[in-house]
Amino acid sequence: MAVEPATVGFMVIGALLIAMTMGNSLIARLPVSASMLYLLVGVGLGPAGLGLLVLDPFQDDRALIERLTEIAVLISLFTAGLKLDLPLRDPRWRIPVRLATVSMGINVGVVTALGYGLLGLSLGAAVVLAAILSPTDPVLASDVQVARGGDRDRLRFGLTGEGGLNDGTAFPFVMLGLGLLHVHDLGTGGWRWWAVDVVWAAAGGLAIGYALGALVGRAILVLRTRHHEALGADEFLALGLIALAYGVALWLNAYGFLAVFAAGLALRRLEPVAQAAPVAARVRKSPAGAPVSAEHAPSAEGADVPEQLMRAVARFNTELEHVAEVAVVLVVGALLTWVQWDWRMLWFVPLLFVLVRPLAVVSGLWGAPVARPQRRLIAWFGIRGIGSVYYLVYAIGHALEPALARQLLSITLTVVVASVVLHGISVTPLMQRYEKRRKHARHRLRSGKRGE
Repeated sequence: MAVEPATVGFMVIGALLIAMTMGNSLIARLPVSASMLYLLVGVGLGPAGLGLLVLDPFQDDRALIERLTEIAVLISLFTAGLKLDLPLRDPRWRIPVRLATVSMGINVGVVTALGYGLLGLSLGAAVVLAAILSPTDPVLASDVQVARGGDRDRLRFGLTGEGGLNDGTAFPFVMLGLGLLHVHDLGTGGWRWWAVDVVWAAAGGLAIGYALGALVGRAILVLRTRHHEALGADEFLALGLIALAYGVALWLNAYGFLAVFAAGLALRRLEPVAQAAPVAARVRKSPAGAPVSAEHAPSAEGADVPEQLMRAVARFNTELEHVAEVAVVLVVGALLTWVQWDWRMLWFVPLLFVLVRPLAVVSGLWGAPVARPQRRLIAWFGIRGIGSVYYLVYAIGHALEPALARQLLSITLTVVVASVVLHGISVTPLMQRYEKRRKHARHRLRSGKRGE
C-alpha cells in the first residue's frame, strides 16, 4: 500500500518527539545534544534523504523560514528574561551587558576584517556576515544557562543575559551592513543609522518591553490579590505579552527582540515585590494611627501569586522552546543541500571559535570579577544557531544579489552546524566538570566557616 510523503513525515516527526521525550534523561548523560539528533533527522527528511522537507530559502519559503526562526527566538528571549531574577542594580549585570556590547562590537569588527580581507566579500557584505555570526544563540544554549531561580553563578548568568541581549544588539550591525550594500537608508553621514537604528531602536525596545511587562504583571497582581479575580491560563499570558511587546516595539520602529527580553525581565521582577507586600500590609496604618482592618489589607496570599505565575509561565515557555528548537533545527538540516562547500571554511570556522570569540570575551570582560575557569567557558560557549539563521533570511529578504545570498547562506549554515556539533559534544563533560568544581568549592567554604 502506497503511503503519501506527508503521512511519512507526520509519522517520522511524531516518533522523533516521542523518542526524544522518553530518552531525554539518557541524552543528558551522553556527550551529545538533542540538537545534533534533530539535525541528522532534518538531513534525512530533506532533499538528501527522503525528500519530505524541501525548502527554498531564497524565494518560495524564505518568509516561512524567517517567521519560524523569528518565533523561536522570541520564545527563547522571553524565557531567558524570566530566568534572570537578580535586581538590575546588581553588579553581576555588568557581565552580560559587556558581552552584548563591547564583546559584540569587537566580534563584529574582527569578523568584518576576516570577511573583507580573506573571504573576498565587499565591506557591506562582510559587516552583514559579521552581524549574522556574532550573536550567541538563546535557543540552543539552554544547557549552559540559568536553570532555576536564585542561581547566582556568573557563568550561567552571564551566558543567559548575553543570549537575551545580543540578539537585539546585533540588529544595528545588520542594518549598517545592509546600508553599505545600498538596500537600507543610513541617512546622510549615517545620521539615521546612529539616531534610529542604534540609539532609539535599542533604548526604545528595552523601555517599551520593560514598561509593558511591568504593567501587565502589576495588573495581574492587583486583580488576583486585591480583587480575588480568577484569571485565565497563565500560559496564554506569556504568549500575549510576547506578542504585545514585539508588536508595539515594531510599530514604534524599535527592536522587538530587546522588547520581548525586557518584558520577561519585568515580569520576573514582580516576585520580590509581591513577597514584600504582605509585610507592608501588616504594618500599614490608617490616618488616625489605627491598624487597617484585615478585610481592607492586601491578602497575605499575594506572595504566592507571582511564584505560581512564574512557574506556570516558565514551564510553558520551556516546552514551547523545545518544540521550536525541533522545528528549526529540522529546517536547518534540510537546508544543508543548499550549502556550497568552500575550502576556506576549514580555517574560518576554527578561527571564529578558538580565536575571535575568546578575544572578544577577554577584551569585553577585562577587569570584571569573573574567575578564570568561568571566563574560559564563556569564551568557548559562544553558540551560534537559530538567531544566526533568522538574521540570514532577514538579510536575504532585503533583495541581496543571488550570488551573495548563496555565499552568506553557505557560510552561516556551515558555522551553525559546526557549533551544534562542537558545542553539543563538549557541553555535557565541560559543564559536569564545572559543576563538580563549584560543589567542591562550596563544600570547602562551608567547612572553613565551621572551622572558625
